[in-house]
Amino acid sequence: MRSSNPVFSRRGFSRDNGYANFNAQQQAGGPAAGTNPYATNPYATNPYAQDAMVGAPAQAPARSGAMTIDDVVSRTAITLGTVFVTAALAWFLLPVDAANIGMSYGIAIGAALIALVCALVQSFKSRPTPALILAYAAFEGVFLGVISNAVATHVSTAAVPQAVLGTMSVFAGVLIAYKMRWIRVTRRFYGFVMAAAIGFVLLMAVNMLFAVFGGGDGLGFRSGGLGIMFGIIGIILGACFLALDFKQVEDGITYGAPREESWLAAFGLTMTLVWIYLEFLRLIQILSGDD
Repeated sequence: MRSSNPVFSRRGFSRDNGYANFNAQQQAGGPAAGTNPYATNPYATNPYAQDAMVGAPAQAPARSGAMTIDDVVSRTAITLGTVFVTAALAWFLLPVDAANIGMSYGIAIGAALIALVCALVQSFKSRPTPALILAYAAFEGVFLGVISNAVATHVSTAAVPQAVLGTMSVFAGVLIAYKMRWIRVTRRFYGFVMAAAIGFVLLMAVNMLFAVFGGGDGLGFRSGGLGIMFGIIGIILGACFLALDFKQVEDGITYGAPREESWLAAFGLTMTLVWIYLEFLRLIQILSGDD
């Protein structure tokens, strides 16, 4: 299974349960080695099992250099910390007031474009590049800092803490639901989420084009009643992305993915949390009566 995040588009982790295969290739005389992307033994579903009893499930022994949950947590903390620091700097150094509004928005748009380029470059690389991931986080933080300052200044001072609290609540809720197995990431779940996400992004892109060339809010998908509906849909999609990210992390740890893959897990989680935060911020803005 491949993740919804671009960072996971060229690789993935998989289980043997039939719904999360990754580039499976049938080997002559044995089962598919592709059930584990880190397999070195084409005849074993778990390449790290040794002296396994015939008919017994293979267990992967502990080995050095494999990704752990601590690696994912620490890399995610570093990446999100970078976002927070640059967002705070942008908030104080680039206030969106009458004197600086043009410059602040210009820098925010430029930072967003650079962050997008960094994300796209990383998504096409075969290995994670921590410097590139942190560069994405830094520029994304600048964008978020300016946008957050604008909403706090012109809409509501409570909007930013409300959006942060909402994002944290969604993260905690999805994590609990995933750990309790209330959410099961199957092939059908993945297909539904991806189809919904593609439709959502296309609609927002069309709405933006109409807004740029026709003025106003384009087709009205980001204001009024429609804006509220699409804001809620965007948050739900973000929650689904989190479930896909948790699945990737779980499978990577289970199958002994290299430790460097934890940077990709951190990258994917950061992008998803940024998505949810921005959707909350937009929804709060609409509910405050400022479209």
